[in-house]
Order: sequence, then structure tokens, then C-alpha cells
Amino acid sequence: ADRMHFSQWLQWVFIGRFRALLAEEHPLPAQCDVAPMAEEALKELPQDTDALVALLASACDTSLVLLAHSRFTTGWYGARLMAVTAALVVLMSMLLAVARLHRQVRDWTPPEGFTVHPKVMPQLQRRATSITEGPIDWGTGEILAFGSLLMEGRPVRLAGQDSRRGTFVSRFATIIDRKNADEWTPLSSLTEDQAKFYVYDSLLSEYAALGFEYGYSVARPEALVLWEAQFGDFVNGAQTVIDEFITSGKTKWRQDSGVVLLLPHGYEGQGPDHSSARIERFLQMAADEAFVVAQPSTPASYFHLLRHHSLGEEHRPLIVFTPKSMLKRKEAASTPEEFTSGSFRPFIGDGDADPQKVDTLLLCSGRVTWDLMVDRAKRENPERFAIARIEQLYPRPLDDIKAEIARYPHLKEVRWVQDEPRNNGPWPHYALNAWSEVDATVVPVTRAESSSPSVGTVKRHQAEQKDLLDQAFA
Repeated sequence: ADRMHFSQWLQWVFIGRFRALLAEEHPLPAQCDVAPMAEEALKELPQDTDALVALLASACDTSLVLLAHSRFTTGWYGARLMAVTAALVVLMSMLLAVARLHRQVRDWTPPEGFTVHPKVMPQLQRRATSITEGPIDWGTGEILAFGSLLMEGRPVRLAGQDSRRGTFVSRFATIIDRKNADEWTPLSSLTEDQAKFYVYDSLLSEYAALGFEYGYSVARPEALVLWEAQFGDFVNGAQTVIDEFITSGKTKWRQDSGVVLLLPHGYEGQGPDHSSARIERFLQMAADEAFVVAQPSTPASYFHLLRHHSLGEEHRPLIVFTPKSMLKRKEAASTPEEFTSGSFRPFIGDGDADPQKVDTLLLCSGRVTWDLMVDRAKRENPERFAIARIEQLYPRPLDDIKAEIARYPHLKEVRWVQDEPRNNGPWPHYALNAWSEVDATVVPVTRAESSSPSVGTVKRHQAEQKDLLDQAFA
């Protein structure tokens, strides 16, 4: 997607508006069934067509403006144009439907007699506004992924300890009436013909709950089935299910499962039992492309990952290391355009760096990306450093990494930066399987080896974090 020129977003607005104006002259092809959803979505958009044309002329490529002047001839409009834009029109209409659902709360039209908690209300109001105006945080991006899939006929099932609200008060998939404990699940009433949305707070057992969700995913391959740990650290309570079924079931029995594990992970000073979902364990078992390991760095990346997983041709387990503090981090938020354009990218290079000025490339994954971004801006000569992140840890995006390294003609050093100790996290797996394949020596910037995932005091954590960043930008 060429977001630099806002092309896909504005194309959709432009094409949608002209589709409404020219419907009689150039009707949609008979086989195209997106018209009703597109028309409904268009009601949410500006009505001034002249302003849209002027905006296209100033912001988009010449070919698009020429299309406007030619008024979309029947051949182009009926064939190629709709093929390119139909999916985008439908997707945007779905996002707007989710926004309208949450806007009910802002306009005080939840179910009759339902009382939303006053501390929950502002968060739902912000969510409704952010879907169309931005910025979009992690919880909202996830709701958009679920809602769009439901409207495309894909059942969604989520279970885990405190998953309806979200352990870190970010999801609000089900809202509880503060007076009588009635329940309201907005995603269950998007459209009349949507798929079913199931969301449960499970019992306090990782082993039993994950085992059930694995079996459910095998029995219902068309559904998006997710299990969430309260903290990623607790997933070790289900290690037998992971070892025997999730990571090896395909290789042993050719048994397909698309179960998704959501494992909150991040080093933020909460101690050794609330910091690590043990990335290294999953990567140690990673082979045969039997499952996917991902650590998205933005809500939009997470959104596209879930949709890619659910709608793609590959049916295999997905392990996602999800954030904690990054859930509301402003630097990590996404714009609406990032949801309506593009697709999931296993690797994201540094689009802001000047290749001619960079001599050090920092590779990373997940939450630490934003620590590096913020700290780089405070350093002298920040232009020396490029920051690229791996969104999909396995299968390894080696070609993308090689291409990023090749972008910098004056590169002196490549560093891998991670929060985890050196014997944890992605480093051991990549040191063994990846770095020998790239045209550079990769230097680790990590915490010291440790038998514990993290230290036990906030002060020691903060000191380690400062030292980590100093090493990264040395």
C-alpha cells in the first residue's frame, strides 16, 4: 500500500462516491454483491464530490485523476476497478458497522435499561470515535478484526481467564450492567446475517481450557478460535497440550488446527512471573512451518495478522505474543488508513531512515521497538541508526531481513536488541538458524544470561533497561 500518497484510502472514498453518482449510467456487474454494504458505508463519508476530486488532484497519482475526468468508462469500471476495490469497500463498511455499534453507547442507546459503568463509558466513546478518526489502540484494533470476520461469516470464539474484559482492561468484548449484572456483547449484534461471536471467562486452568480450545479448533476449521493466557507466563500450565498437540500435531498425525494463543509478554518491571511468555520455548520447537510465531508491534499489524490467519489458505496454529503497557502506548497506535489498506507484513523496515546516513541497523521485535524509537530521538546523531522489526518470528522472514540490510551502503554493524536475557527470547533461535544466512555479523544487545526470566525489583529492572538502550545506541 502506498500510504505516502494516501492512495488506497482516497481511491475508496472517490470510487465509492462516483459509484453512487453514476449508478444508473454504469451499473455494477451482476456478479458483484458488495453494493448494499458499500452504499451503507458511503453514508458515513463526506458528500462534497468536488472536494474529493480536488483532494485527489493534490494528493494522488495522475492516473486516478484522469479516471475521474473520464467518468469511469463501463469497461474499466465494471471489470478491473471493482475487482481491485470491492474487498476494500466491504472491509471499510464493516469497520464502520463496528463503529456505529460502539457509537450507540456514546449516543446513549445501549439495550433498554442497560447501565454502563461510568468508568467504562468514556473508553467505549473513545473507541467509537477512534475507528473513524484515529488513533486506534490495540483493543480497538482487535475488536475491528473480530467484527470484520464475523460479518464475513467467520465464527469467532475467544476464551481465557478474564478475557471478556481483558486482563489489562482493554477489550470490553462483553459489558456488564453495573446495577443488575446483565451482560451486553456488542459484536453479537452487528448484522442480522453475521456469524456467531463466543467469548468466555474460563476456569483457572490453562491445561483444561487450552486443551478444549485446541479440540474445538480441529472440529471447526472455519472458526477463528483463540485462547488467551492471563499473563503469558502462565502458559506453562498447559505445556503438555503445547508439546503434544499444538506444535507437533500436524507433523505426527497430519491433524490440522488453527487455534490461536494470545500470550501477554513484556518486560516492564513486574517480576519473573509476570514478564515472559517464553518466546524461546516456542521457537525451539519451530520447524516444518508447522505453526506461526508472531509479535506484532502495532494494532494494525495485529488486525491484519488475525485476518490473514483466519482467511488465508494455511490452517495451522498461531502463537501471538501480545502487549501489556503497549496496549495504550501512543507511539504504537495506528491510523484508520492502516486498517483499510495493506496486509500483514512479517517484517517492517525503517521507512524514515536515510539509507545514506545509517551506519548501524537495530533489529528487534515487539514492545522494545517503541523504547528504541523514543530513545533514538533523544540521542545525538539519531540519523546514524535505523530500526527495523520482525513481526513474524517464525517462519523466519529472512529475505526481508536481507533486503533491509542491503538498503544501507555505509552499514558498519547490525545489532539484535531484545528485552529478554541472552538465553531467552528470540536471540538463541536466530543465532542458530538465521544470522548465518545474512550478509552481516549480528551483535546481540540483551540482558545477561539468567535462570530466571527477569529480576524481581523495579529499580533493578529500570537500571537494566537503561543499560540495554545505552548499548543499543553506543
